[in-house]
Amino acid sequence: MTNPLLSPWQTPFELPPFALLKDEDFAPAFDAAMEAGRKAYAAIANNPEPPNFANTIEAMEQADDLLDRVAGVFFNLSGSDSNATREELQRDLSPKLSAYSSEIVNNRALFDRIEALWTARDSLDLTEEQARVLMLYRRMFVRAGAALEGETAARLTEVKSRLASLGTQFTQNLLADERDWMMPLDDLSGLPDFVIASAKAAAQERDRDGHVVTLNRSLIVPFLQFSTRRDLREKAYEAWTARGANGGKTDNRAIAAEVLALRSERASLLGYESFARYKLETEMAGSPEAVRDLLMQVWEPACAKAMADAAKLEAMLHADGHKGPLEPWDWRFYADKLRRAEHDLDEAALKPYLSLEAMIAAAFDCAHRLFGLEFRALDVPLYHPDARAWEVTRDGRHMAVFIGDYFARSSKRSGAWCSTMRSQRKLGGEVRPIVVNICNFAKGDPALLSYDDARTLFHEFGHALHQMLSDVTYGLISGTSVARDFVELPSQLYEHWLEVPEVLSTHARHVETGEAMPQDMLDRLLAAQNFDQGFATVEYIASALVDLEFHDGPPPGDPMQKQAQVLDALGLPRAIRMRHATPHFAHVFSGDGYSSGYYSYMWSEVMDADAFEAFREAGDAFDPAIAGRLEEFILSAGGSDEAERLYTAFRGRMPGVEALLKGRGLAA
Repeated sequence: MTNPLLSPWQTPFELPPFALLKDEDFAPAFDAAMEAGRKAYAAIANNPEPPNFANTIEAMEQADDLLDRVAGVFFNLSGSDSNATREELQRDLSPKLSAYSSEIVNNRALFDRIEALWTARDSLDLTEEQARVLMLYRRMFVRAGAALEGETAARLTEVKSRLASLGTQFTQNLLADERDWMMPLDDLSGLPDFVIASAKAAAQERDRDGHVVTLNRSLIVPFLQFSTRRDLREKAYEAWTARGANGGKTDNRAIAAEVLALRSERASLLGYESFARYKLETEMAGSPEAVRDLLMQVWEPACAKAMADAAKLEAMLHADGHKGPLEPWDWRFYADKLRRAEHDLDEAALKPYLSLEAMIAAAFDCAHRLFGLEFRALDVPLYHPDARAWEVTRDGRHMAVFIGDYFARSSKRSGAWCSTMRSQRKLGGEVRPIVVNICNFAKGDPALLSYDDARTLFHEFGHALHQMLSDVTYGLISGTSVARDFVELPSQLYEHWLEVPEVLSTHARHVETGEAMPQDMLDRLLAAQNFDQGFATVEYIASALVDLEFHDGPPPGDPMQKQAQVLDALGLPRAIRMRHATPHFAHVFSGDGYSSGYYSYMWSEVMDADAFEAFREAGDAFDPAIAGRLEEFILSAGGSDEAERLYTAFRGRMPGVEALLKGRGLAA
C-alpha cells in the first residue's frame, strides 16, 4: 500500500492525513525522504553549470521538501502525543538525521558552489532578501564545520551525532519522570473546586479512583498555592524539582555533563574559546559579557524585592505556628495569602472569568483588531481528540491553518510551545503555514485558566502570529527563523494585550452567568500585575546565569556542583530555587536551541516592554499605524534582516533596560 506520508495530500488545506497515518509509516517515510534529499543535493553539487543563485541556493531551499513534510508531522506528534513506538523511533532517528545533516555540510562540492557565489556576491544583482539568504547559508555551513577537513571534520560529525542522541534521551527521561509520578490525595484541605476537579481528572486520565497530584505545572502549582497540608506540599514540590534526578535509567545528570563536554569540544573544533562564544556570535547579544551585564542589571533590584517579600511570607509562616525558615514549598502558599491581603484578589474567584474558550476568543479578537485576521473553526481529522483547528483568513485570503492543543496529558511533554507542520514561503509557489500551539492546561468542564495560564496562551499565540503573518520568499528566513534573543519579542509583546482593560472587560465573563468581570475585580487584577515579580525574576535569572556559566569556559565535570557554586555566588534566597534545575532544564539540554540562550526571554523583554510603549504613547492599544509597522518590520519580515535593524525600523531606536524594570515593577 502507498505510504500516506509520501503521497500527495488530498485534504483540506493539504493538512496531514492524520486519519490514515500509522506509526509504522514514519520510518520508511524518513528513509525515502532522506534518500530524495541526498539525490537533490548531489544534483546541485554535481551540476556542470556554473553556480548561480537559482541552481544552487534556490535549489537547496527545495531539496528537503519531502523531509520537511515528514518531519513536520512526526516531531509535532512526538512532543504532543508520544508513545513507546514514537519514542523508540525518535531515538533511532536522532543520529540518522544528524548524520544526514553532516553529509550535506561536509559535501565539499556543494560548499564550493556556495563559496563561489559568496565571493562573487557583489556582481550577482541579488535582491536584499537573496543577499541575506546567501549570507545565512554560507554562515550556516561554516559554523557547521564545512571548512574543516580530515580527522577534525570526522570528529565534529561524531560529536553532533552523539549530541542529537543525548538530547532525545534527556527529553524522554524527563517525560518518563513526569508521566510516572503521582501522589494520591486523601486530604483536599484548602483546595478550591477547580483544583479538586483537575486532580480528579488527572486520576481518571491515569485510570485511578479519587484524586491525584501529578507533575503537570497547571496542577502542581495551584496545589502548592492552596493546599494547607505543608507536608504534602513539600512532597509534591520535591518530586517536581527532582525530575531527571531520581537515579536509575531516567537520571539526566550524567547526560548533562556529557552534553556540556561535547558542546565545549564542538566549539573548540570550530576555533572558538567556549561554546557560549560560538553560540552568541550570531545572536543580538553577541557575547557572554553582554548577556551577563543585562542579567545583573536586573538581578540586584529583583533580589532585593524577593528578599523583602520573603520576610513578609516568613512572618506569615510563623504566625501560623510553624517554626524555622520559609521553605520553597511554602512560597506560593503564603504568596497567595499575601496577594489576597494586599490586593483582595482570590484566584478561585477569578478563574470562572477566565475560561479557555473566552481566552481563545480574546486572543483571536486582538489579532483581528490589530491585523485584520479572522478565524473559522474547521471540522477536520487531527492527531488527537483534544486538538482543534481554525482557518485563518484576511480579506478573504487564506493565511494559515492554526491548530490549538491545550490540555495536559501523560503523552505530552510539559511546558508550552509553538511549532509548524508547514512554514510559509513563496519560492516555487505560495505556501501558507500550518501553525500549532501546544499548552498543558488542566482539563475541566468547562476548562478554567489562571491568569498565568491566560498569559501563556497569549504568549504562544504571539509566536503563532509570527508564523501566520510571515511574508518572505525563502523558507530559511520564514516566520520565527530569527535570532534566538529576538524570537521571544512577538510572543512576549502579545502578552501585553491581555493587560488591556477593554480586552478583559469584553472577554472575561463568568462561565456560568455570562456577566463581565466586575470593575473592581478587574482593577485589582491589573493592579496586582507585578505582585511577586521579585520571585519570578529571581528564579528565571538564576536559571539563565547557570546556563551561561555552564557554557562560558571549560565544561564542568560535575554540573550539579557548578550549579551550586553559581547560585551560591549569586546569593540566591534560600526559599527560591532555579525555575529549571539542571536535570530537567529541557530548554538547554533537549537540544541546542536555548543553550547559552535562556537569557533570551529577558533580552526580548527589553524590546517588548519598549514596543508596547509605542501603543501607550499613541493612546490606543490597537493603533492601526503602529500595528502596521509591527507587522511590516517584525511579524512579516522573519529573518530577512538583522534583528537590531528590524527593531530600529519599527521603533526608531533600540531600547534600554529601563522599560523592562518599570514593566516588572522593579524600577527605583
